[in-house]
Amino acid sequence: MPAPPAAPEGRRSAPLCAGLDIGGTAIKYALVDPLRGTTTGPVRRVPTPSPATPAAVVAALQGVLTELEAEAEEPLAAVGVGVPGIVDDGIVRSAVHLDDSWLGVDARRLLTEGLDRSVAVLNDADAAGLAEAGFGAARGEPGTVLMITLGTGIGSALFLDGTLVPNTELGHVWLDGRDVDGWAGASARIAEGLDWPTYIDRVQRYLTHLEMLISPDLIVLGGGISERQEEFVPHLRLRARVVPAQLRNAAGIVGTALQAYRASVAAA
Repeated sequence: MPAPPAAPEGRRSAPLCAGLDIGGTAIKYALVDPLRGTTTGPVRRVPTPSPATPAAVVAALQGVLTELEAEAEEPLAAVGVGVPGIVDDGIVRSAVHLDDSWLGVDARRLLTEGLDRSVAVLNDADAAGLAEAGFGAARGEPGTVLMITLGTGIGSALFLDGTLVPNTELGHVWLDGRDVDGWAGASARIAEGLDWPTYIDRVQRYLTHLEMLISPDLIVLGGGISERQEEFVPHLRLRARVVPAQLRNAAGIVGTALQAYRASVAAA
């Protein structure tokens, strides 16, 4: 994976935070400078447990956090966790790419107790959107901005004049009688052996459908497939501007850490 934006040399602008991004396939994690919007070390990953029960995921995150604390060599200012599902005031309301036992779980409480520290929890695509709005391709953009993450499934983050509309879950709209999550996500291209023209056609049809529904001014494409954005983004034709995520697949990590840092500052 190409390296995400790294902090420039010199004094950091804030204490280090941990960003943990739970995906359907892997848990990605890194140390983050939340004021620069950069990772300060490598982005690492471990497989998401299967089945991805709350207890199994917490155990995996405990190991990840221990690794990050050793790397930081200082107390972490905050810890953020992105979850692939609707997170309503800490409660998980959907868990398509996790075990169903997550439904109704107070993830904020579970992770705070399991990791023995205060944890900020939010939807993973919302986290990626916050990072791009704060430091990346959507920074300072007015109007309606839509971020779509293409990975194991499809996530979405919607902004109106810079303000997040949380938990939109536009990766689960129906098109031609199917949930697009398993049809146009990046994993579908690999699982079905699709060539790029066929896969691009699916993404084009999906984004055209979203454009009809919400008329975004800007669409930012991120997720795992953003590492290969040059192979498909230039071929998309929409009314809205379409750009790749600048933080690429590290956006979710940076966004979770940013949200956690903001929460810790507000609580101080």
